Amino acid sequence: MISAHDLLIFAAACLALVLTPGPNMIYLISRSVVQGAGAGMISLGGVVLGFVAHMLAASLGLSAVLLAVPVAYIVLKLAGAAYLLWMAWQSVRPGSRSPFEVRQLKHDSGARLFRMGFLTSVLNPKIAVFYLALLPQFVRPEHGSVLAQSLSLGFTQILISFTVNLLILLSAARVAAFFAGRPTWLKIQKYVMGAVLGGLAVRLALEKAR
Repeated sequence: MISAHDLLIFAAACLALVLTPGPNMIYLISRSVVQGAGAGMISLGGVVLGFVAHMLAASLGLSAVLLAVPVAYIVLKLAGAAYLLWMAWQSVRPGSRSPFEVRQLKHDSGARLFRMGFLTSVLNPKIAVFYLALLPQFVRPEHGSVLAQSLSLGFTQILISFTVNLLILLSAARVAAFFAGRPTWLKIQKYVMGAVLGGLAVRLALEKAR
């Protein structure tokens, strides 16, 4: 199965993903600030369901592809390093937006909050590409079932994303107020995430070269 070392590296990638500005975090923080933590938690439930849909699709598809076309394993692993570099650039590029730059939203019902959270997550290309490009970096066909490894990694990502997003939305108002008066910290947050993602990309690229 998955080694502890690979699992820690994958967890670091998941943490970088959830802390990188994207549709899910922007929506959850904005919803929590405008309508309260309860609304944010309902929205987060929808987001998590979207994660499950992405995970199942990627895990089942990855299992089928790697068993049928072994060379696809190499192609997807190389694509993963390129994807991490792209995410790093998205974090630090001019004009990139911090998730703590909150949008104003109207109040919605619980059902709509859950539905919008799900749609925001399931239609988020960042999540889809993350699963398709990153899972092959850590799945080792020689270590057993590809499907079982993929599901284990997927549930790890979901657990990390749920925990981090829950902590953020519960303190969204205070965090947003903190960053509103400290633009320098927003820049630091962006560059730290960019450095983490870039470092992971280099690590994967060097691993391919050995």
